[in-house]
Amino acid sequence: MKKGGRHDPASHPRVKVCGLTLADEAIACAELGADAIGLVFYPPSPRLVSRYRAREISWSLPEKVWKVGVFVDAPLSEMMEIARFCGLNCIQLHGTEAPEMVEALESADIRVIKTLFVRKRPFLSEALSYRPTAYLIESGGGNVPGGAGLSWKWSDARELAERVPCILAGGLSPENVGEAIHEAGPAAVDVSSGVESEPGRKDIDKVRAFINAVRREGAEGIFLAAAEGSGEPGRRSHRQQEFPLTGSWRIF
Repeated sequence: MKKGGRHDPASHPRVKVCGLTLADEAIACAELGADAIGLVFYPPSPRLVSRYRAREISWSLPEKVWKVGVFVDAPLSEMMEIARFCGLNCIQLHGTEAPEMVEALESADIRVIKTLFVRKRPFLSEALSYRPTAYLIESGGGNVPGGAGLSWKWSDARELAERVPCILAGGLSPENVGEAIHEAGPAAVDVSSGVESEPGRKDIDKVRAFINAVRREGAEGIFLAAAEGSGEPGRRSHRQQEFPLTGSWRIF
């Protein structure tokens, strides 16, 4: 499973819509421009999908759309089996998985997104212990990992996002994603509850509004950089050229 090329700073951040449970809603998200969809394999989550439903969703999507399986402290063998059965091309580790788990999956040619948290381990400061394709950053609040819909101080992610490929998550919605992108400068954004009518059911109008807001903020960032004479379109720092990871800037 080949990694993509470096992120084009002139483009808007990529979009991952997480917690899909129905094929028709996943297809609609892809048609609106989602770059990746997330399928949750964590039993306590209200967005849990069976492997059979996940395979149906995965097979219904274009090849260019990443199919991301979200796991929390699951055994390696289970994740590998589900990834093969469902046609996943990326696994998101959303628990306290060790760096060795990331290495094992990457060695099997599976892209890995490792979640880091502001309020609990693994903390943002532990980033360089891992070598994933990308990091997902959220606050770590709420009783169930992911989809808690809790906003936080997005600027806390900016220092890491200037060094390594980061996906911003947590409390994002069509109304605030532009501000979040401005504050954190991520390579991608992840949304779940912010575009739902109920847990696991996406409101397609909200998805459309969210993706439009991301594209609008990306375009404004390009124009702002040009106006400031930075010589580099977009909001991202030159320090992004220095990250020592296996991942790429074009995450999805």
